[in-house]
Amino acid sequence: MKPPPFDYAAPETLDDALALLAGDEDAKVLAGGQSLLPLLNFRLAAPSLLVDLRRIAELRAVGRVDGSVRIGAMVTQRAAEDDDALARDVPLLREALRFVAHPQIRSRGTVGGSVAHADPAAELPAVLVALDGRVHVRSAQAQRTIAAADLYRGFLTTSLEPGEVVTAVELPAARPGTAAVCVEVAQRAGDYAVCGALVQATRNGDAPADVRVALFGVGQRPVRARSVEERLAAGPPVPELVREAAELAADGLEPQTDRQASAAYRRHLARVLVRRGLEQALERAA
Repeated sequence: MKPPPFDYAAPETLDDALALLAGDEDAKVLAGGQSLLPLLNFRLAAPSLLVDLRRIAELRAVGRVDGSVRIGAMVTQRAAEDDDALARDVPLLREALRFVAHPQIRSRGTVGGSVAHADPAAELPAVLVALDGRVHVRSAQAQRTIAAADLYRGFLTTSLEPGEVVTAVELPAARPGTAAVCVEVAQRAGDYAVCGALVQATRNGDAPADVRVALFGVGQRPVRARSVEERLAAGPPVPELVREAAELAADGLEPQTDRQASAAYRRHLARVLVRRGLEQALERAA
């Protein structure tokens, strides 16, 4: 299969990239290409211009400011996975990255590219949602910051405006003693998840644990399991409470039925995977 014809540019500055995007409404950003190139080859996308961001050094920086970690949009998934300091600050990120496709793909795919692509079965958008992260975006005219809760609108759809580029992904740094877990079911290792759950937990003695839970592969966008979190806030995370909370994981879900799984099976998996994730995360955080 061959992609449709297009022009190509690889600017060395962000300003030049934004100017190119502003000058062509049919231009697309190339930020690793592990999702875009298959769409081109299947003729599901036909941009007039590809603007490759790989030469823009400022988009590959990782910084820590005011209790948050800012990851440049062009940091590859493999580089983020191998960054031990980043894993200490955002343990959920490394846990999720280990399930993203295969090492060869993670070596080319980028953090910002996955977040902006907005596949509801992908791990990194769910990380952003679970941690109440933010994305920093720029266009030729302005810059702004978008909260995770406001970014995802539906299947492969975000609130990014034409001409805007994700420049960085910002995630809160975890407190000491925090543990994180990613559990998912896929037909084969490296495939997109039929259903997946992300859990991050920080224990606080005999008090309720600070727990964050998100699901992916169960609808048109990643979902925060707030009913689970609220139930766990009722008391110390004893096994009975954990089981009760996990049973709430499917509340409000509207998963699809497709050739991989039925909607009912995805709801079942949501409850099972959240329970497993909670048990593992709370044990590690003990």
